[in-house]
Amino acid sequence: MTGKRDHLYFELLQEGVRYAVEAAAQLQNDLEHFDASVLNQQIDTMHELEHQADLTKHQAMEKLIREFITPLEREDILGLTSAIDDVTDSIEDVLLRLYMFNIHELRPDALEFSRIVAQCCAALQDLMDEFPHFRKSKTIREKIIEINHLEEIGDRLYTEAMHRLHTERPDAVEILSWTTIYDRFEKCCDMCEHVADSVELVILKNS
Repeated sequence: MTGKRDHLYFELLQEGVRYAVEAAAQLQNDLEHFDASVLNQQIDTMHELEHQADLTKHQAMEKLIREFITPLEREDILGLTSAIDDVTDSIEDVLLRLYMFNIHELRPDALEFSRIVAQCCAALQDLMDEFPHFRKSKTIREKIIEINHLEEIGDRLYTEAMHRLHTERPDAVEILSWTTIYDRFEKCCDMCEHVADSVELVILKNS
């Protein structure tokens, strides 16, 4: 049974995921209404979300330094906190690459990818909301499996997007740019799965 002080750790993990969800929602909205001329402003907004996520991570780390007894092993809390922060970082990275490569027209796969990323983050939030009750939960494993499933969809989308890119054979600069962007999209899904796998490991260690 966790006390009020212990529960704060779970609340910080949930807060970190909420920033990832917000970042994914912004990315999806920015791509659905894509306008290269406002990418700079959109990056500023995204960076503020990433900054807030960093502050949440540091708050958890400071709490770990101060306290001797924690509800989970310190390395597990630290690993989860960092993994969640990596999700938000990877989402920001997509927007940065669109700006860096001066993309003015999206490929259709980008929109589909942004929806999958948003679904992954929503599923991750669902998982983390259940995480404080993992010792008694009857649904948490299903939530982990759902994230694994969405990551597999992301993998298939990545494979097909790369196939279309090289079948259509645009110029070399476009191939290089979109190869990197697709890599970043896939990384978003991978980071969500990494959090889910880390949660599963914590459950196994504490069962």
